[in-house]
Amino acid sequence: MISRHRLQDFYNDLLQPHSYSDYGPNGLQIEGRERIGKIAFAVSATRDSIERAIAQQADALVVHHGLFWSFHGAKPLTGAFARRVRPLVKHDVNLFAYHLPLDGHPEVGNAATLGRLLDCIEQQPFGDYKGSPTGIKGQLKTPVSAATLAERLEQVLHHPVILASPDKYQTITSLGIITGGANGEWKSAYQQRLDAYITGEISEHDWHDSQEHGVHMLAGGHHATEQFGIKALLERTQQQLDVDCFYIGSDNPA
Repeated sequence: MISRHRLQDFYNDLLQPHSYSDYGPNGLQIEGRERIGKIAFAVSATRDSIERAIAQQADALVVHHGLFWSFHGAKPLTGAFARRVRPLVKHDVNLFAYHLPLDGHPEVGNAATLGRLLDCIEQQPFGDYKGSPTGIKGQLKTPVSAATLAERLEQVLHHPVILASPDKYQTITSLGIITGGANGEWKSAYQQRLDAYITGEISEHDWHDSQEHGVHMLAGGHHATEQFGIKALLERTQQQLDVDCFYIGSDNPA
């Protein structure tokens, strides 16, 4: 077993959450028991992931999407929100959440791990949110057509991919990746003269605008593109701290 403080220090050292200006608090969001012997990991702190973590007797739940967001403002502990929070408090379970620090991390980040699965090499920081990178850019080890890259991405994600392309048979050499809801960041790919841009979501106007600017844009789902960072964090935690860890999946199609 490890202490809660040891786990928090480990994530502070690895992810450097205090260096990010984020949409909500990173780190410990709900304080539970002091000693931790089993940790659950999930993309989001939902009622389902919380109940499953408790059912499997986890002492902590670590997620990418936590419970508190600045754009929600102050909200009462009632209704569906209360039904998420109360079980964690009742069962003394710690909740840790890391948003942008887990998006842009060069080793265990969502974009970096997805890029490695797609054979994206020479990775460098990409994207900028208030001075912090939110993804990666790099070169494909073996250039492929836009259509082939879309097929490969579908295989990796196990999720349908929307391709907005000026010509799906054109060869892709360079790409940028920012997972989740960064659909407007195809403009950064265009400005940096990257061939393609991968994210989770795409809007109606992005589908038109990206391809008209010559950028091949691929959207593979918000949840689907953000499962890799939390899994990489699980592996790193298990290796470095020798604590029992398990992953809670989700059938979220978005």
